[in-house]
Amino acid sequence: MNQRLRQNAILTLVDEAPVPSQEELQHRLRRKGFRVGQATLSRDIRKLGLVKSARGYEASSGESHSGPLLPSVEHLIQEFVLDVREAQNLLVLKTTVGSASPVAVAIDSADWDEIVGTVGGDDTILVITPDNKTATALAKRVRAMLA
Repeated sequence: MNQRLRQNAILTLVDEAPVPSQEELQHRLRRKGFRVGQATLSRDIRKLGLVKSARGYEASSGESHSGPLLPSVEHLIQEFVLDVREAQNLLVLKTTVGSASPVAVAIDSADWDEIVGTVGGDDTILVITPDNKTATALAKRVRAMLA
């Protein structure tokens, strides 16, 4: 799994809520589709400058991390999306195994107006749009990125 994607997920988790231990962080990462060992997680924590406080792991400056750790959504789509299928106002994006969740996070972070929301599994992303016409236009946009 891409190191930048994993580290961005760590920062997002730490920004969302206190993470009391490395074991809990490892568990939360697993739920987001990242399988990471304790040694790798320790290196990530050190590299990201996280500190352990009474509440748990947090950014050393106490500020939220919104910096661009993720590659562009276009790059992630090109790299990991294999197929796009339309189903009325929905799109189903097939990805390589293990990459659906991070790609879904990137799509959500891109804040595209035509997307209501996404659900990322292991190798499938469900993209919800407001209507059929928008889904068709979005499918065309995603397929252009794949070309």
